[in-house]
Amino acid sequence: MGIDNLHLFIIAGLVLNLTPGPDVLFIVAHGMRSARAGVVAALGITAGCCVHIVAAAVGVSAVIAASSAAFTGLKWIGAAYLVYVGVSMLLARAPKPPAETMATGDLQAPPAVPEESKALFTIFKQGFWTNALNPKVAVFFLAFLPQFIAPDAPNKTLSFLLLGLLFNLNSVPVNVGYALAAAWVSRRLSTGITGVGRVTTWLQRAAGGLFVYFGIRLALAENRI
Repeated sequence: MGIDNLHLFIIAGLVLNLTPGPDVLFIVAHGMRSARAGVVAALGITAGCCVHIVAAAVGVSAVIAASSAAFTGLKWIGAAYLVYVGVSMLLARAPKPPAETMATGDLQAPPAVPEESKALFTIFKQGFWTNALNPKVAVFFLAFLPQFIAPDAPNKTLSFLLLGLLFNLNSVPVNVGYALAAAWVSRRLSTGITGVGRVTTWLQRAAGGLFVYFGIRLALAENRI
């Protein structure tokens, strides 16, 4: 397949995926609300990563890396979206605790499945665009993957896509692990029904503030990486 040092690539990919960053922060923030939300966030991040893999394979990332205007434009779009997600987290309303729900009689009715699905789809979209609009991820793939492609590979584009797919598949258990760990920690930190809402709300606000920071830092970053 024209791939060199596959075992080193897998190890390096796992280490890189374990490294905390905006993607991990996004997953953990939603995992603190529920395991399902965290897993959906992880899948959204993974889907967004596919955009960079395909773009790098066909040369779009090379254009972005070589063109200051293209990189700057995508950088500002990505920064604005990170800030938007952060502000959304800061302004999000705290989840209604079960005691309050029981008081209003809502527990007598079945959960609104369409509303829950809509909320999860929104999380998926946010995860997708959080990753897809980050130009540094595009340049990362352009710099990282070619190191493991043999110079005499018969089809370098196919080798690039295979490595990108493998990197993304390796990221799934790591990202889902972060989501499940965050959900577990949230349950452990909660001392009662009202504690769940307080812990989740403050952690989400902290994550929102960090997302705004990441967005501002991306906007102020140099055009060349």
